[in-house]
Amino acid sequence: MISVHHLNNSRSQRVLWLLEELGLEYEVIRYQRDAKTMLAPPELRKVHPLGKSPVITDGEVGVAESGAIVEYLVDRYGKGRLKPAHGTPEQRRYTYWLHYAEGSAMPPLLMSLVFSRIPKQPMPFFARPIAKAIADKALGTFIAPQLNQHRAFLESELEDRDWFAGAEFTAADIQMSFPVEAFAARGGLGGKQSRLSDWLARIHARPAYQRALTRGGPYELMR
Repeated sequence: MISVHHLNNSRSQRVLWLLEELGLEYEVIRYQRDAKTMLAPPELRKVHPLGKSPVITDGEVGVAESGAIVEYLVDRYGKGRLKPAHGTPEQRRYTYWLHYAEGSAMPPLLMSLVFSRIPKQPMPFFARPIAKAIADKALGTFIAPQLNQHRAFLESELEDRDWFAGAEFTAADIQMSFPVEAFAARGGLGGKQSRLSDWLARIHARPAYQRALTRGGPYELMR
């Protein structure tokens, strides 16, 4: 049986969703973040040296990294589902979005999270205004413009298609769910991103997505 080493409020929620879409049996091994640091517990290092989630084990096979897990599960169990035909324009888009999700979208989102938390960290009172000024400068002049650029790019990519790879729902949409949900949670999706908002509503309405929430437990992206 497939085992998912599942960290609360993390990328591993996508793996549960994919397994539900594929109709596979699996077990969930749960780990909780430290309430103060929001870091994964040290127990995860027994599964993978970096102590990160998601990780799956499938018999003797262990796979880490969201994109690698998605590719492994779809290639081994998909039977042609959730992946466009090889050599098609949709397949090229599918591959692009699998890698864009973590390679391009997540870095500015993570920087936004880190810099927004800097002024809230324990420090001498006289250092707090300096820390806030540095964080605000980084957020306003470097990070926010990047986030706006990515939001506009994603909105434009859904202009003539319902799903990121094309007309059909694929595992690329599952992979893209975490960054888009992070955009919605941290930066908001205003009126200029109506297509992204509609896309989120469509994935949230999928029965497999709802089943994955039930299996994974409460899911709220860090703000």
